[in-house]
Amino acid sequence: MAHIDYYLSPMSPWVHMAGARPAKIAQAAGATLRYKPLDPSALFQRTGGKVLADRHESRKAYRLQELQRWSDRLGMPIKLRPAFFPTNPAPASYAIIAAQEAGGGDMAALVTGLSRACWEEDRNIAEDEVIRDCLSAAGFDPSLAFSGMLQGAEIYPRNLEDAVADGVFGVPFFVMGEDRFWGQDRLDFLAAALGVQA
Repeated sequence: MAHIDYYLSPMSPWVHMAGARPAKIAQAAGATLRYKPLDPSALFQRTGGKVLADRHESRKAYRLQELQRWSDRLGMPIKLRPAFFPTNPAPASYAIIAAQEAGGGDMAALVTGLSRACWEEDRNIAEDEVIRDCLSAAGFDPSLAFSGMLQGAEIYPRNLEDAVADGVFGVPFFVMGEDRFWGQDRLDFLAAALGVQA
């Protein structure tokens, strides 16, 4: 059985663009999918990237055009300048980690719910109330927003170390054996590698 490690941040607009497609691809292929949230700014520091604020203005402008293009292509709504971006992605990431360990809910719904809260609904995914709402909507115990903090805080930096060791340098990033796929626009290639349709 194939296994995919999905490195992500719920704060990433490109994770928002990926939506539930990674989970659908994995399900179609009978593959396991492990969500591994990490701190993207720390990842960039370790792998030569730059946070958005430090990028050249031409890169910032092009990013907005690309987001709009992909929003139109995928029919995925997005607010290009959401009210709470950037924000601290750690609390939402801890909740993803805790939910995955606890089980019993829909992980794809949780990740998409958190990213939608940021990129469509102008909600702050660093806030406990927003995280609890997303956990509940995805079928998880909303108390994981609090009870899972210690576990999340332990695994979150470990995911960063795993990412660096796996050759990851951005999000979303998918690792399947020796194959690496960076970006939601590479999901077709991930699907093809698994022998399924994206």
